[in-house]
Amino acid sequence: HREDETTWEVLVGGKRVTAGKTLHLEDGLTVQVIAQLDGSRRRVRFSEPVEAYLERKGQMPLPPYIHVPLKDSQRYQTVYALTPGSAAAPTAGLHFTPELMERLRSQGIQFASVTLHVGLDTFAPVTEENPMWHPIHTEWCQVTPETAEQINAVRRQGGRIIAVGTTTVRTLETAAQATPPGMAVLPYSGATNLYILPGYFFKAVDAMITNFHLPRSTLLMLVSAFTGRERLMQVYQQAISSRYRFYSFGDAMLIL
Repeated sequence: HREDETTWEVLVGGKRVTAGKTLHLEDGLTVQVIAQLDGSRRRVRFSEPVEAYLERKGQMPLPPYIHVPLKDSQRYQTVYALTPGSAAAPTAGLHFTPELMERLRSQGIQFASVTLHVGLDTFAPVTEENPMWHPIHTEWCQVTPETAEQINAVRRQGGRIIAVGTTTVRTLETAAQATPPGMAVLPYSGATNLYILPGYFFKAVDAMITNFHLPRSTLLMLVSAFTGRERLMQVYQQAISSRYRFYSFGDAMLIL
C-alpha cells in the first residue's frame, strides 16, 4: 500500500527486518525500514519511486488458496481494471469479457466504474465468537461525480443498481452513507471501514453478482446481510450439490 511517492506499507517475510534497517535490492534500489507495525507489516521508504521496478521484478499476489503460479497473470485481472493499487482482484468481475459487456450494452444495460483498492485483510478470517468484535480492515475507494450522477439517474428512472462483486457493494454503500432522500450515492474519495453484517440496511445496491466465498470471511457475512443467512445457506448447499466451483476462479451467482 503506497502512502506517498516513496513510502509504502509492506509485508515482510522475516522477523529480522526491523525498524532502522536498510535493505539493498537489485538495480541499486535501497529500502529503509522506518516503522515496525503489527505482525509482518512494515512501513518502508524506497530510495526512488518504485512502480517501474515492481513492474519489472514483482510478482502478482495471489490468494492463499491458490498454490500454483499463474502462467498468464492476466487471468487474475478484470478486463476493465484501470488504476493500480489492489492486493487482490475483484473476482466477480473476472466473469466479464468485452464481448459479454457489449452484448449487455446492446440490451440497454449501462456500466459505471468505481475504484476500490482491495487490501490483504480481505482474506483474514473472522476468528472472534461475535463477528462485531472483528477489527474490520480499511480500504481506499472512489466514486467519481460522473459515476454518482449516472447511478442516481438510473435510480430516478426506476432502474436497478447491480453491483459486480462485494468490493463494489462496499464502495457504493460507503458513498451512500450521507445521501439525501431521492439519491443513491454521493461522489466519494477516501478510506472506508464500512463493516456490513446481517441487519445492515442497504441504501445503494439493489442486486449483486458475487462468487462463492470462504467460510467465516467478512465477504460471506456481507452477502449474508443482503440475502439472509438461511437463504444463503440453501444457495451454498445447492452449489455444493451441483459441484459449482468456489473462490476466485469459481462460479458466480446473481442475487436479486
